[in-house]
Amino acid sequence: MLAISLVFGSFLTIMFFILGILGGWAAREYMLNYQERPKMHPEFYDNHGNVIPDEVIAFRFENDYEHEDTDDEDTY
Repeated sequence: MLAISLVFGSFLTIMFFILGILGGWAAREYMLNYQERPKMHPEFYDNHGNVIPDEVIAFRFENDYEHEDTDDEDTY
């Protein structure tokens, strides 16, 4: 009985090892070839479509719609 369980256990271990290798390889191929990669903004490209090697500086301007110096009494 012990010999049968060792044979089946060894067979299942080798089978799952091979299945893991094949499944991992298939998942890697899918991720490399078929998954869409995020596109870069057009500002990062030059006129010929090549990526600009220089640093790109970005500025963010926020509008302040809440004015603290206005009084509610002045609006009437």
